[in-house]
Order: sequence, then structure tokens, then C-alpha cells
Amino acid sequence: MAVPIKAGIEKVPGGLMLVPMLVGAVVHTAAPGSGEFFGSFTGALYTGLPAILAVFYVCLGSTLDVKATPYIAKKGGVLLGTKVLFALVVGIVLGRFLGESPVSGGVFAGLSTLAVVAALNDTNGGLYMSLMAQFGRRRDVGAYSVMSLESGPFLTMVTLGVAGLSAFPWQTLVGAILPLVLGMLLGNLDPEMRRFLAPAVPALVPFLGLSLGLTLNLTAVWDAGLLGIGLGLFVVLVGGAVLLLADKVSGGDGIAGLAAATTAGNAAVVPSIVAAANPVYAPAAQYATVLVASSVVVTAILCPLITLFWARRILKQPAAADEAGDAIADGDGPSSAPHHLPGANREAAAQHDGT
Repeated sequence: MAVPIKAGIEKVPGGLMLVPMLVGAVVHTAAPGSGEFFGSFTGALYTGLPAILAVFYVCLGSTLDVKATPYIAKKGGVLLGTKVLFALVVGIVLGRFLGESPVSGGVFAGLSTLAVVAALNDTNGGLYMSLMAQFGRRRDVGAYSVMSLESGPFLTMVTLGVAGLSAFPWQTLVGAILPLVLGMLLGNLDPEMRRFLAPAVPALVPFLGLSLGLTLNLTAVWDAGLLGIGLGLFVVLVGGAVLLLADKVSGGDGIAGLAAATTAGNAAVVPSIVAAANPVYAPAAQYATVLVASSVVVTAILCPLITLFWARRILKQPAAADEAGDAIADGDGPSSAPHHLPGANREAAAQHDGT
């Protein structure tokens, strides 16, 4: 008898990342010494996060096409640049007050510059592409090929350094982005390598979640509480407002900007990588991981609702409706099946599920 495990997990926002992470956290909280007890391959899951991430970013990089059309490059560049710049401004402001350490007590206990910057710096690609297929022009889906450059700890490390906090050696910065660059090189030099590596992206996501969860204690999840929800609200509301404005200023209608106001599932691993690269961030890393994971769930729930509201408002305007009709006639408009991805986009979204 078949059991729909995958379908059940995918009903949870970011479930392919978050459910295995929760399982790992339960195991680590209940039996913190189980990794050493079993050893071998089982024990390696407790300590193998960096290796899994390296493979993940090589495979993800192979999906990024450097021959993006001018429109895709512009749209993706505006959204990517806005997210990075906004995270930098927030990082500079918080860095002046908090430094590298988390807040030690009170309502904001556990909040850190690391948590906020990591939550802002990575977009849920699968959700963005799904929303664009439903409400935006189909070519907007391709903008994520540019936005994918934000994946990983590189931009977070750069942001923290530019914000005046503890910086990272150049070797660490290069090492953080090298797997992604290697994947891009392989995928663009040989389409067969892209087709070979790309399917591994969604398959690796649950292993990332499990390995990360095996480093977490669930008491930290309880401590995050409303603060994690607040971080998610900040990302989707304040970050969304900034992205909407940038999208409209660059000639868009704001739908793509709002659809990018999320936190990717794999952003939850960034704090632990940053702490491994620079131990000064270690006190903030565990709380930051939980806060970012909370932001993943909150933004995955709220972002589609806000984007839907804005899209309905925009598409009711006569000028926008006429433009959309012309675009559809050219095969470049909103999907005629608003609740389903077109075949090509469904495949692309599957490759980025949980990222």
C-alpha cells in the first residue's frame, strides 16, 4: 500500500526543508548523543551539513543560465539588487545597536543582526515562480535565474562585513560562492551537465533540513515564539513594500516585487555556516536558525495572500488589463490556468522547491 509521504510533507509551507529539520531537532533534543552512539554514515548526518551544502550549490548553480534575456536580466537584477541593498541598510542599522551578539533578554531575546540579514537575503524560488506563473508574465519566472545568485551565505557574509561587523577572510568568501560558480560553469558549458545535475536540487533539500535539524535543540524553538513570527512579518510587509516600490520604479506593476518578499527554506542553514566561518557569530547562530525557519513559514503563508490581493487590484485596472491581453496574445501573459503552473514552469519550480 502506497503512503503519500511526499504529498503530505509538501502541504506544509517549505515542508521539504522544514519537516525533516523538525524531525532532526526532535531526535537531537531527545537523544543528543545519538550521533556519536551510531557513528559511521548515520553519525555523518550530524556533522555533514557543509558537504551536503557544497553539493547542493553545485547542482543549483548548474540551473543558472548566464544567457538571460535583457528583460530577465533587468527584472531579476532590480529585485536582487533591492533585496541586497535593503538587507545592507537593515544590517548597518541593527549592527550599530546589536553588534554580532544576540539580544540577551526581554521581548527581543535571541534577535540578532545575523538572523535578520539571513532572512532578508534569500528568496523562496519555488513560491516566486509559482506566483509569477499565476499572476505575472511568464517571462518574469525567468527572473529567478538572476535572483538565485543570492543563494548561500556569501551575500550575508558580505553584508555583515560592509555593515561594520566582524568580517570574513577573503578565502572564506570565495569558498562560500565557489560551488555555485562551479555549477554555473558546468551547466553553461554543457547542457547535458545541467540536465544531469538539476534534478538533484529538490532531492537534496530534505537532507539539508535533516542535517540542520540534528544541530538544533527544540527549547530554542519555544524561545523564538512570537519573535520568529515578527521577523517573518517584517520580511513580507516591510521588505515587500520596498520591493514593490523598486519594481514599479523600474517599470513593473509590483506583482513580482511582492512575490519576492519571502525567506527561502535553505536560508535557515546560513547562520550555522556563518558561525563556522567566524566563531564570533556562534552565540547568535542557533537562535538565528530558528528565527529564520519561522520566517520561512510565515512568509510562505502570507506572501501568496498579499500578492493575490495586489494582483487582483492591478489586473482590474483597464490599462493593465489591456496590456495583459496583448501579452497573452504574444504568449507572454498571465497563465490562463491561475491555479496551476504551466508545464515548463512547474518543472522549474520543482527544481527550486524549498529554496
